[in-house]
Parts: sequence; structure tokens; C-alpha cells
Amino acid sequence: MKANLTYRFMRSIWFVVVGIALHASSASAQQALSWEQVKAKFEAASPLLKADAANVEEMKAEEITAFLRPNPQFTIAADGTQIAPHNGVWTPFKGTTEQPNFSYLHEREHKRELRLESAKEGTEITQSQHVDLERNLIFGLRSAFVQTLQAKAVLELAKADLDYYDKIIDISRARFNAGDLAKIDLARIELQRVQYESEIETAIVNLRTEKIQLLLLLDDRTPVDQFDVTGTFDLGPELQPLSEFHQIALDNRPDLRAAIQTIQQSQTNHKLAISNGSTDPTFGAWYTYNSSTNNPNANQTLGLSVSIPLRIFDKNQGEKKRTLIDIDRSQQAAEAAKAQVFSDVDDAYELVRSNIALIKPYKAQYLDQSVYVRDTVTFSYQHGGASLMDFLNAQSDYRVVQLAYLQLIGAYMTAAGQMNLAVGHEEIQ
Repeated sequence: MKANLTYRFMRSIWFVVVGIALHASSASAQQALSWEQVKAKFEAASPLLKADAANVEEMKAEEITAFLRPNPQFTIAADGTQIAPHNGVWTPFKGTTEQPNFSYLHEREHKRELRLESAKEGTEITQSQHVDLERNLIFGLRSAFVQTLQAKAVLELAKADLDYYDKIIDISRARFNAGDLAKIDLARIELQRVQYESEIETAIVNLRTEKIQLLLLLDDRTPVDQFDVTGTFDLGPELQPLSEFHQIALDNRPDLRAAIQTIQQSQTNHKLAISNGSTDPTFGAWYTYNSSTNNPNANQTLGLSVSIPLRIFDKNQGEKKRTLIDIDRSQQAAEAAKAQVFSDVDDAYELVRSNIALIKPYKAQYLDQSVYVRDTVTFSYQHGGASLMDFLNAQSDYRVVQLAYLQLIGAYMTAAGQMNLAVGHEEIQ
């Protein structure tokens, strides 16, 4: 009996251990996210975007309010009640009449339609502003994503440098054991390893920091060790002509679109101001039973009325003038927005162009040269043809060139993101 219980207990423990191991394995093997996945995750989870999207929904709700009709008015009145005796007779309710009255304000000159049109244009403006906010947030997200890729590339470079240097140390120890290398030279070579270790630790800290920043933007609680991203960290396609980017920006920039939509709304508001200066009549109708009229047989009567305000001193002149001024101001703001678009595109284009100009020599010459110089000097040093200082300088020059290249790629990809921000569309992937 005891053996059976012991077997069951050990079997349960085994299943628990296996389950924990499988869970840890699946967590550590979580798939790295691409840029499109990161972007989709951000758009679905960002609290800032969700809060701003509520403004669009509020504006849509205001469209309902803007198109509401005036409510009809209902009034009931009682008249003809005797309140004091006369000639010794007091029949208070004999002559009482009740008058139910219905009235309705009729809005002329398409006031409701213009209010609805203005509200819809306000919704479109808010929608464009929401897209503009998303455009700016995506740029920040893209920059954080690029910085994470750059930190990964720098860490991989640091690890590769350490692996290469460890092989040099092994060869140097073999030379020392064979009497072909002085002890002081071996010590200097081994001492240099601490710099490579320091670079790896710095790269690890930088990578974790960039991941934490990216997780913050995604509003994600995934542990840093289980979060990773992947993507191409290299020079992109050939740069299009500047004029094409200008046109793309004019077609896609949401802030410029919002400025143009503001002009349309200002024109609609001016039409509404003119419409509000018109007179709206109020139609009324009432019914009376037991009416006291000149017609003794008219016990049931119907009355009609039309009430027309006399707008002698107020024809909405102030609003007409204000909205007319607002049209001009909106047009000037749209021109300023257009000029800003061209300026943003020009600045971003020049930044991308200069980064490409700096990267091309590295890809065509400097990267290969740094590898050639490092390997040649290393081989020469191992065979006594170069000094220790030449060997260490060649190692340092190689790291400087490789690291500078990674930094240039990161700067280029950040500048490409700025170009996408300037044109309002992801043109450079």
C-alpha cells in the first residue's frame, strides 16, 4: 500500500516538473515580433489612441443633436370660470371653456441641414486629427523599434568580437607555451579581454532598456527576457525623387487634410450664420368647446395662428461677419500647414540622403577593409611580422568601423521613419 502511494506521489511530481519545463520552454521560445506585428499590437492596445478615438465618437453623437427638429409645444388653458356672484347668481363652471393648444416652430433656410453638415465636417476634422496623432505616435514607436534592432545588432557584434578574440587568446597561449611569445605580451592580450566583456554587458543593458521602452509604448506586461523583435536592419531601396515625396505628403498628411476640412466647415458655418439670420415662424392651432363667441351656435371652435418675430435690430450680423473672417483665417492656416508639409519633407529627405551617402562607402569599402586589416595584422602578428601594438590597434579599428556602421544604419532607419512621418505614409520600410 505504501509503495503504491509512493509511486503515485512520485508520478505526480514528475508531471508537475514536466509541465513547468514545458511552460518555461514555450515562454522562452516566444516568437519575435516583426514591425507590422508591433504596429498592429500598438494600434490595438495604446491607451492614448483609445482615449483620442473617443473624441471621434463624441463628435458623431453631436451629429444626432445637430439634426434634431424643434419639439412641438402643447398648452392647455381654461377660461370663462365665474369667480364672484352676479345678480345673485353664482354658477362658476357653467361658462368655463378649455383650450388645448399645439404650436410648432418651423425652421427656414435649411438650418437643420446646415447644422448637420457642419457637425459632420467637425467629425471629419476630428478624425483627421486622430489620424495625425496616430502618425506621430507611430513615429515614436518606429524609433523605439529601430533602437531595439540596433541594440540587438550591437550585442551580436560584441559577442562575435569576443569569440574572435578568445580564439586569438588561445593561439597566444599556445605560442607562449611553445616559447614563441613573451609573458608580458600574453598578459596584455588577456587583459584586453575585459574591454570586450564590458562592451557585451553594456550592450545587454542597452538592449533591455530599449525593450522596456518598447513594452511601455505597447502597454505590454510581458517579461523583458520573453520579449523580442525581429526585422531587417540594413539600408533600404533607392531613394525616390523629392518631388514624389512632396506629392505623397500632399495626398496623405492628416494635419493638412484637417486644415483643408476646416476651411469647408468655416464656409458651412458662414452659410448657417446667414440662415440663422432669417425669421422662423411659429404655427399654432387650438380647439375650444363651449366657446363664448358672437356665434351662439359655435359650441366647438378651431383657432389658428402664425407668430412671426420681427427681427428689425438683429439679423445675426455679428455671426455673419465672424464666420466670414473665420473662412479667411482657415485659408491662411491651410497655406501655413502646406508650407510646413514641404519643409518637413525637405528636412527629412536631406537627412535620409545624407545618411545613405555616409553608409554607401562603408558597404562598398570600409567594412571589408576593416576585416582585411584585422585579419592580415592578426596573421602577421601571430607569425612575428607585426608588433603587439599594431595588433591591438587593428582590433580597435575593426570595432570602431563596425560599430560606426551599425550606428549609421540606425540613424538611417530613424531618418526613414521621419520621412514616413513627414509624408504621412510608410513609404520607406
